[in-house]
Amino acid sequence: MHVNDGSSSGSVTPDHSDTLKRVCDELIAGEIERARQVVATEYAHALYPEPSRRITLRDAFLVFSRDGFLDRYSGQRLVFPPVIRIISKRLPAEFPFHPNWKFSACHRAYWDLMPTVDHVVPVARGGKDDESNWVTASMLSNAKKANWTLEEMKWQLRSTGSLQDWDGLLGCFTRLIDVDKSLLEDSSIRRWYRAMHP
Repeated sequence: MHVNDGSSSGSVTPDHSDTLKRVCDELIAGEIERARQVVATEYAHALYPEPSRRITLRDAFLVFSRDGFLDRYSGQRLVFPPVIRIISKRLPAEFPFHPNWKFSACHRAYWDLMPTVDHVVPVARGGKDDESNWVTASMLSNAKKANWTLEEMKWQLRSTGSLQDWDGLLGCFTRLIDVDKSLLEDSSIRRWYRAMHP
């Protein structure tokens, strides 16, 4: 069996290409039952019921605040989402926004510095959809991790930060709104404001 070097986590990962080669050999020989057996014993796929889930903006705000606006995978400091949106509204040419976050038309801060809530153990892999399994991650980290586990990514969960050290520009957000209340006419900014002030 081939193995990948898992030196960063001290583990080895089987090279399942060998498994699929044996499956193909059994299929070529017309041995469908034996092919099934190989898959079931050596490369089984667990199916988990997909629960209905919806993390509210208030939930997200509380997770971001708990984690000190730090990406729990990379340690990168992140920024409260409506602050990034306000910068785009005020500087549309220099800091463009795209409603579908099209990378070629959207400032990369939306990927690098925008916090999201990620499930440490993916729901698709049996993880819980509750606060015990939620962490702050940048959009970039969230996209990279997708439905993989930390062990599979060879990542470690970092400690939470502190709002005293980095507040994600919450203070700036409050001041920006104080200076220009018309910003709350933008529904996205208004929803985040309400999440911050329930």
